Amino acid sequence: MDRLDDMLAFIKVVDTKSFTAAADRLNLSKSVVSRRIGELENRLGARLLNRTTRKLSLTEVGQAYYERCTRILADLEEAEQAVADLHAAPRGRLRLNAPVSFGTLHLAPVVADFLERYPSVEIDMDLNDRTVDLVDEGYDLAIRIGRLRDSSLIARRLAPARMALCASPAYLQKHGVPETPDDLGRHSCLIYTNVPSPDLWQFTVDGEPRNVRVSGPIRSNNGDLLREAAAAGVGFVMSPTFLCGQALTRGELVSVLHRHIPSELAVNAVYPQNRHLSPKVRVFVDFLVQRFGPRPYWDCALLDTLPQDAG
Repeated sequence: MDRLDDMLAFIKVVDTKSFTAAADRLNLSKSVVSRRIGELENRLGARLLNRTTRKLSLTEVGQAYYERCTRILADLEEAEQAVADLHAAPRGRLRLNAPVSFGTLHLAPVVADFLERYPSVEIDMDLNDRTVDLVDEGYDLAIRIGRLRDSSLIARRLAPARMALCASPAYLQKHGVPETPDDLGRHSCLIYTNVPSPDLWQFTVDGEPRNVRVSGPIRSNNGDLLREAAAAGVGFVMSPTFLCGQALTRGELVSVLHRHIPSELAVNAVYPQNRHLSPKVRVFVDFLVQRFGPRPYWDCALLDTLPQDAG
């Protein structure tokens, strides 16, 4: 503890540029603070401060030591805060951003259950399909689906995001079932536009990636609209199963070309790299992991119907 006290005294002297002011901040006498700095320099075998009758300044060694000391004390404060947070009751407003469809279908019921368990937390949920800047726009947390591009954020996987190529039974009866991805060039396809290359659908053929150019009568930035159009018999839709899972289970849509669908993506919770995670964010992310998991409820009936090597 003596070393930490000496570090704290040294930091206060540097920050206030005065032994007297540092002593006031620490509720110590000026002589005690001066003695601690002297003992610190003796122990280190180096002068940390240049002292004149008018001002104090750091030596080169003192500057380096000051920077290390501030980091050490900040880490200590973070460790104590982290322990306190583990025992603190989650409370306050949690600002959350999520995609429109996923938020409407799957977050709304989760939030209701979460608030019943944690009544001191308030949820401010903003649903849109753009990639927000969490720090600049003041979000605590965001739900993102697919590959993550921002390495400055911490991500926790909540669930797989499997894709399915779907059409209605009526469409398949009328136009036939495609045997290969290339057959889609002769079919009506419903195109989701909120991706970099909307007209190129990604598949795997013989273990290699294959992009197939598609076209069709409807283009939209809303996956719900495209799912409903596919269920009405307009054409094929490439849809995440969290959007089309219920329609597949009810038989309104049929999934085809299972073995050619690329490997699954993920639903992630992302948050800024704060020095410590607030209790409200920590418990909410834990709640989502428990609710969704590696075999989320929207996939259960679908996976049970697929060949083992297709799920």
